[in-house]
Formats: sequence, C-alpha cells, structure tokens
Amino acid sequence: MSDIGVVAPYWLDRPDNEVVGIALEAERCGFGTMWLGEMATYDAFSLATAIGLRTSRIAIRVGPLPISVRTPVSVALGVSSVADLARPVAGIGLGGSSPFIVSGWHDREWAHAAGRMRESVGVLRSILDGGRSDFAGSHVRSKGFRLRQPLPGLPITVAAFGPAMTRVAAEVADEVVLNLVSPAHVAAVRADLDRFAAAVGRTPPRLAVWIPVALDPDPAVLHQLAAQTAVYLAPPGYGEMFASLGYASLVDRARAGEPRASLAADIPLSLFSAVGAVGSRSDVLEGIAAFHSAGADHVGIVPPTASDPCGARLLSSLGRR
Repeated sequence: MSDIGVVAPYWLDRPDNEVVGIALEAERCGFGTMWLGEMATYDAFSLATAIGLRTSRIAIRVGPLPISVRTPVSVALGVSSVADLARPVAGIGLGGSSPFIVSGWHDREWAHAAGRMRESVGVLRSILDGGRSDFAGSHVRSKGFRLRQPLPGLPITVAAFGPAMTRVAAEVADEVVLNLVSPAHVAAVRADLDRFAAAVGRTPPRLAVWIPVALDPDPAVLHQLAAQTAVYLAPPGYGEMFASLGYASLVDRARAGEPRASLAADIPLSLFSAVGAVGSRSDVLEGIAAFHSAGADHVGIVPPTASDPCGARLLSSLGRR
C-alpha cells in the first residue's frame, strides 16, 4: 500500500477530544502515521502525550508548530517530554504560520519567516542531537541550554509554500509538508526541492501533502469541508493557487472581506476534488494516487467527521488491517 497517514482535522463544529478517537481508529485500521498539528484546541505536546499513552503502534508526528511562537528550546523540551512521558515520536514539524496567529493570537512579530526557519532548524537539530545551544543569529538566539534526554536524528519537517521557504526546506529539512494543494502544485514543489537540494549537494527531502478525503460525502460533510476551506481562499499563495484552478471569483470575494459562511455556501464539489480525494472508494483511491504520482512520498488524509464520527467508516474503508 502506498504511504498514507492520517491528519488530525480539528473541525470547529466537532468535540475537541474527537481527535483522540480519530487516532485510535487510525491505529486500529492499520495506518502508519498520525499527524498532530496545533490550532485552537489542545497544546500539541499535551495531545501527543495523551495519544501516545493510548496507542502503541502508530507513528506520531507533531507539528508543524509556528517558529515565531515556539523557540527551538521549547520545541525540544516538548518533544522530549512526549518521548519520556508517553513514547517516542516519529518527527517534529515547524512552520511559518500566519500573521493572524503569530501577531494576533500571540503578540509576536511575523516577519522574515524563511530566514527564521533556517536558523530555527539549525538550532533545534543541534539541541535534539545533544549539543549545548550557542547561537546568535539574525532571528534566533539561544545560549547554554542542553536537553537532558536528547533525541538524536529525529526528522525535522518544514511546512513550505512560497519559493523562499521551499528553498530553505530543500537545504535544511528532512521532509517538506504541503497543505491543501493540487497535484500540479505538488509536482512543481517536487521539482523545486530537487533543484535546490542539488545546488547544495544534498539529498532532496521527502515530500508530504495533507489533503481532505471524503468517501461518498453527504451534505453535512460537504458543508464541513466548505466551512474550513473558505479560510484558505484569501491568504497569499493559497488564493493564487485557487485562482489558477478556476476559482478566482471566490478568491476575489474572500479578499474583499465577504463572510466565511457566505463563501462556504458557494464552494463547489469540484474545488474539493481539485485539492483532495472525493467520491466513491475508487474515486478516493484514484485521487490519492494522483498526489503520489505528482511526487508526494507521503499523503496525509484529513477525515471529515460531520456524519462519520472519528472518521471510522472512511478509515476502515481505506485502512490495511
């Protein structure tokens, strides 16, 4: 079976703790990886600890976490805590996040994302490998910290979208993750990663992509997908990608300030199919295969749960028990 994992969806219209049930279903159905990001519900490391204590086989990937909010020391402490209190994680992810979260929620500066990422990965890798921090860069500074329980060789994933972050990821990351993109975008990023890595004599990082997957979706599922997707219509990068796929009018309306609920009502099924895998089981498998064919080494599926609690039916249909 191709490399397919499960991504914690954090649907705002579902109970927060459903994510634990999704992880249990993912393990029961034989998936190898569970991605745990961080939004407006749980602290990612607390959630990873809770799931790590309730599961035994599925590989836990934490992140991406925002580098302007989480310092390399705090990330290292968090992932080491999960490993000691529950069980080892399979990787840690970092991302630039957005001004809305970094500046709005946390009152931190959102700037110089690519440069900050390069320095953050370097410092974090050194700390995880057991070194004592001693770095003063343009964006990241840390001196004198040493992790009591190092995690040498732990893979570091970088969430990349624009060309600057993609170049940094190609040069310093073990893996790159993309969210809510088309197969054509995956193919373009795969080519860029290979080119940038070759320029510095480095093996290109693995490429992962997160996609929404809906098996025979009913109106409740389509509404859930639309409400979440509407958030991505306006931001730079995402908006241009959706416009290139033929949804420029939706992007223009989002950037003009139209309410999310109004936008969601007009998002067609074809948009979900363009950036995910939707339909019958064979349609879904064909959609996932398109992302692998485009250059993704790993596809993380985001399961809707509006009418399928914990994604049990979807995960059972696609799993490998």
